[in-house]
Amino acid sequence: MLQEPETRMLPLAVALADAARVVKPCSECGNLDSTDPCAICADTGRDRSIVCVVEGVGDLWALERGSVHRGLYHVLGGVLSALSGIGPDDLNISPLLQRLERGGVDEVILALGATVDGATTVHWLTDRLRPFGVAVTRVGQGVPIGGALDVLDDGTLAAALRARR
Repeated sequence: MLQEPETRMLPLAVALADAARVVKPCSECGNLDSTDPCAICADTGRDRSIVCVVEGVGDLWALERGSVHRGLYHVLGGVLSALSGIGPDDLNISPLLQRLERGGVDEVILALGATVDGATTVHWLTDRLRPFGVAVTRVGQGVPIGGALDVLDDGTLAAALRARR
């Protein structure tokens, strides 16, 4: 890039500046897109009765990459963390609650990481969502496909046994 800055570096710089100018968070879900609502929220073919809550946009796109979720999303923009000083007011919660108040949502899937902060956020959100009368579920955790039991940690094994079906 440095050897040919006019043909390689400058176009990249212009493209990055354009992206910084036009890509914004979706007012419905928090996804990043150049349109508002984002392409996912605007897609009429999606199941609007299911909302999958994720920590960040990267998590949303991981689920989209595999086409495993055909409902809508909500991006929190983080998880509760006492050590990092992240409280409920620091998360993108209001649009989710507004969506539930409008009705039409039957299930909220909490797809947050299996960390202490993720579990704390799941418990806090479950309490906040209870008054809306929607089903609140959590993604499964445990033994990965192709995983060998003898190399898994005790917490993963315990979660897998508790979530057996």
